[in-house]
Amino acid sequence: MSDSIKKYEEMMEAGGYVSDSTFNHIPKDPIVEDVVRTMRARSREGIQKYGTTLYDSPDGFYKFLNHLQEELMDATLYIEKIKQQK
Repeated sequence: MSDSIKKYEEMMEAGGYVSDSTFNHIPKDPIVEDVVRTMRARSREGIQKYGTTLYDSPDGFYKFLNHLQEELMDATLYIEKIKQQK
């Protein structure tokens, strides 16, 4: 039996995972569920702050590229800060 199948069976036997209603045989990953909750909360905050969804945002292609670039620059700074904290 492969390691991945063994791990899957262990997860199912442990009962620590909730089944996805779409794919009842596939356990939900708690880490993914945490990220989904965080994304939903972030979406709500963005809608309240900007008065629109990302889907309905009137911003154009280059404005989105600028937003992405700014976020990536921030991420680079956070990484450097963490590296220097050792």
